[in-house]
Amino acid sequence: METILAEQTVGISELKANPNLVIEHAEEGVVAVLNRNKPVAYILTADQYSALMDRVEDYELAELARERMNQPTVRVTLDDLRA
Repeated sequence: METILAEQTVGISELKANPNLVIEHAEEGVVAVLNRNKPVAYILTADQYSALMDRVEDYELAELARERMNQPTVRVTLDDLRA
C-alpha cells in the first residue's frame, strides 16, 4: 500500500474527462492522481509549485551553509584583497 500525500484525490479517468475542474480543486490543496488506487502524479497550482521550489532552495542553501561552517576559516585584511 502506498501513502497518498494529499487530502484530495482524483482518478485518472476523471482527470482526462475534466482537467479544468481538477486544476480548480488544486487551488484548495494538492490533488493526488490515482491509477488503480495508487498515486501516479500530484497536481498543484503554479503558486504552490513556486513555494515548494523556494523551500527546496532554502533547504539546499542551509545544507551548504552547514557544510561550510565545518571548513577552516582564512583571515584576510582589506589590503590582502586589494593586492
